[in-house]
Amino acid sequence: MNIINPATEELIQELAEDNLATLESTLVKLREGQKAWAKVSLTERLACIVRFGELIKANVNELAQILTAETGKPLQQSLNEINGAQNRVDHLKQYAEKWLASETLVDSGDTHEKIVYEPLGVIANISAWNFPYNVGYNVFLYALVAGNTVLYKPSEFASLTGKQFEKYLYLAGIPENAFQCVIGGGDLGQLILEADLDAYFFTGSYKTGKHIAQTVAPKMVPVQLELGGKDPLYVRADVPSVKQAAVNAAEGAFYNNGQSCCAVERIYVANEIYEEFVEEFTQEVKGYKMGDATSLDTFIGPLTRDEQLDVLKTQVADALAKGAKLTTGGKEAERKGYYFEPTVLINVDHSMLVMKEESFGPIIGIQAVQNDEEAIDLMKDTEYGLTSAVFSANEEEAYAVLSQMNTGTAYWNCCDRVSPNLPWSGRKNSGLGSTLSSQGIRAFVQPKAYHLRQG
Repeated sequence: MNIINPATEELIQELAEDNLATLESTLVKLREGQKAWAKVSLTERLACIVRFGELIKANVNELAQILTAETGKPLQQSLNEINGAQNRVDHLKQYAEKWLASETLVDSGDTHEKIVYEPLGVIANISAWNFPYNVGYNVFLYALVAGNTVLYKPSEFASLTGKQFEKYLYLAGIPENAFQCVIGGGDLGQLILEADLDAYFFTGSYKTGKHIAQTVAPKMVPVQLELGGKDPLYVRADVPSVKQAAVNAAEGAFYNNGQSCCAVERIYVANEIYEEFVEEFTQEVKGYKMGDATSLDTFIGPLTRDEQLDVLKTQVADALAKGAKLTTGGKEAERKGYYFEPTVLINVDHSMLVMKEESFGPIIGIQAVQNDEEAIDLMKDTEYGLTSAVFSANEEEAYAVLSQMNTGTAYWNCCDRVSPNLPWSGRKNSGLGSTLSSQGIRAFVQPKAYHLRQG
């Protein structure tokens, strides 16, 4: 496998890919390792994860350089991701013992009743490239603490980072037969789906997630899917500051080049403030520095995958042909690498691809609305259900809008954020199951009910 730097289009490194033979031997190792790892006390397992977090913090600069080189993520954003992901370690440190402990429900009378939480076994974590620390930690750290062993397949666009996870987990005390990183693309992913595993956790596109669910369904094993979105943001006329709303919305749309599952992908603005909002939003986006991903003041780096350039160009052309107007951007940047100019489209509607299909890039459509009812109808007009957001001075009225959204997450006066204290889940084409929170801890165990009667 050739690892290419998307900012320079130069070869970084070649990695040997796994195949059926290496996969099968790896799974034998993990199956045997799971029996031993499950016998290690929860306290000791958790201590390994805490040490892992400390090692990552101690080597954050080197790790950020690796992440930036292979994904194109601007260096400051790589540092932000790695440092921010530490809150998953802190969350486990605080809550894992509470939510994995056995529970006694009835301890009087002839029959006592309790629940014991047992690991799922050997799990597959097929992960993503856009936030490999965040989405990876959501799965493999929680799985390991719960006593599972993990077959980790990083995206082919974040393979070097995946190997760093393996390196530092081993240094932290995780046995080699408890975590294995395998390298490969779609062909290896298919072999994993056909292999004998006890659960599948995937982060990526709806198309691939649907294929995974259909393929592994006959096995009757747990499947969790963290998929994409077409996340709406509604700016009501009562926002205290139109300028601040525009600044916050722009960051939600363009952070990490818009390559986030929960990035703002479409914006609806009250008619009364529409023109002012568009002006402030456009000015903010024009101020974003595009350039060298290794520079700490770069905000817009290259796209990670070159094929996404065609998706964005198609969406722009479609919108313009149907009457939209560009206020900035709209084309591939004239420089080496997979760069696309930050793009703002106005006078858009739902006949246009940019308002209906996932963009996953630095592009946004802004549409004017008459009132809350029109905004609600448009926000609900999607096959996805990941997040929704409302900017407003009135919490009660914002809540009235958000309560009608069929999404796993709702934001008031914020967007594009994840907290380990709250479940991260999608509805409809945005996924199945939850990571993070107490639910995300228990996603990696299965309950066993004990009915205990003496004599």
